[in-house]
Order: sequence, then structure tokens, then C-alpha cells
Amino acid sequence: MSGPLRSFAGRVALVTGGSRGIGRAIVLGLVQGGARVHFTYLRDAAGAEETAREVREAGGIAQFARVDSTLAAEVEGWVGAIAQREGRIDVLVNNAGESASGLLAFQDEAEWRKMIAVNLDSVRHACRAVLRSMIAERRGRIVSLSSVSALMGHEGQTAYAAAKGGVLAFTRSLAREVAPLGITVNAVVPGPVETAMMEAVPEKKRQALLEAIPLRRAGRPEEVAAAVLYLASDAAAYVTGTSLRVDGGLAM
Repeated sequence: MSGPLRSFAGRVALVTGGSRGIGRAIVLGLVQGGARVHFTYLRDAAGAEETAREVREAGGIAQFARVDSTLAAEVEGWVGAIAQREGRIDVLVNNAGESASGLLAFQDEAEWRKMIAVNLDSVRHACRAVLRSMIAERRGRIVSLSSVSALMGHEGQTAYAAAKGGVLAFTRSLAREVAPLGITVNAVVPGPVETAMMEAVPEKKRQALLEAIPLRRAGRPEEVAAAVLYLASDAAAYVTGTSLRVDGGLAM
């Protein structure tokens, strides 16, 4: 990951939701590329510590903080403190998110609003918070994690799919706003990935899902991270407003 096309030497990168799974793989990839990484967690303090330990073992340094990504004030405070201390922010990866299943007929409003807040509002808050620094530098990379659920219908996922679809629409519009300022905005669209979220799926349903994937397997967090690192790198300087599927062909 740390070859010439993945070099982040001297760059300051922020990752929301870096305590496990895809987020941890992104943090490690950025660190291996030479970036100074700051990441957030919400509930999994032990996972955040484990990510930091793996970073140290890889010879890097990553700082983390507990931040509720659904609260604009907390996100702005976190980003502002880093921008003041580091002097710049080069990369933002919006990875914080949460999935929940439930048929719409039985879903209460609180669950709907939680899914929108965790998966869409959080992206808005972080993007807005980093833009001042990126505009001043006339450069920046923003990459947000969506989901294959945004492209395909899945029963029980109306709220989650709506939020992740919103991420794609948000990405395209923001990309147009900031492209003249040298800032790119893109999204990565993972399919099923070997994470705790996937392990929670009942065995019968998980097997049916894997059989629907042309490559007949779930992805690995490192494979999603590789797509994120590409879009965050100088190799993708002419790529903006796009969504890159990493789903084994599921949404073809």
C-alpha cells in the first residue's frame, strides 16, 4: 500500500470510525503510506486501543478520540483542534456508520432518524468541518463509505439504504462545489465484507448472500481500504464525484 502511488508522506489524515473492521484497515493503510492519522471511535474504546497498538507495531503513530459523529459540535471541535495543532488537513475518510434491519411497517421514527444521523448527517458534519482547512490549502481528498444497499433493494433496510444513497448524492453535489478549489470528493461502495457486522448475519441468510456474489465470497477490509487509499492518493487527482464499487460484482 505504501508504493509511489500510495504515498501519504507528510499528509494529515482524519478517519471517522477507526476502531475496527474497514476503518482499522484504512487507518493502517494511511499510516503505512506515511500519513499522520487521527481517528475517532464512539463505543469501542478497546477496539480503538487495538488499532493504535497495530499502528505502533507497524512503526507509525495514530491518535484517536471519542467523538459522536452525529453531533456537529463534537465533530467541529475534534477537527478544529487537529487543524490548529497540525496546521493542515489533507485527507478525510468518512467511515463511521451503523446498520440496522427492520421492516418499515414496524419501524419507529427514532430508529429511522438514528440511521440517517449515523450514516448521513455524520458525513455532512465532518465534510463541513474540514473544508475551511482544505480550502485554505487549495487541495484535499474526501472519501466517504456508502454501501451496496444504496444500489440494490434489501428488505428491512429502508432507513440504512436511504442514508447510504444520500451519501452518494451528497458526494456528487459536494464534488461539484469544491472541484474548482482543488478538492476531490468520492465514495467507495462496499458489498458484504468480513467484519463483525457480517458475522451477525444468520448463517442461512449469509450463505444465500455469498451465493449471490459473482466472486462467491465476502470481501476483506483491506480490499475496501485499498480503494479508499487510491481515491485519497495523488494517483486519483483527476477523479472526483465518483463511486467505486468493491462488492465482488454483486451490484452489476
